Amino acid sequence: MYNEDTEMLFPLRVLPHLRDLRSPLWQNLVSQVEQPTTSLTDQVAFTLLMARLNNCMTCSADSFRGMRGCTQCARTTIRRYRGQDQELLDLFEQCRREVKAFLSEHIKA
Repeated sequence: MYNEDTEMLFPLRVLPHLRDLRSPLWQNLVSQVEQPTTSLTDQVAFTLLMARLNNCMTCSADSFRGMRGCTQCARTTIRRYRGQDQELLDLFEQCRREVKAFLSEHIKA
């Protein structure tokens, strides 16, 4: 079975469905990443964060998560996250640092 909402990695188009699931700290982060002026680094960092939280690398089209789709998977993951919202922001900052380090290492000017 194929679900049109299932992609290889977390798609940023799901952001509006995640905004109101947690406190204002989380809502501000999602709103920030959702802006058209957001840097590509921040978009990739958020995608990395969600791919890790959702465990996207182990998902397949015929798995339970794959059949439900990325939107439902991401909503469930964020709703069930047991840590504080500040921990999510800290994880995002770590992902941002990793993306910046990767880019500086692999892109030579």
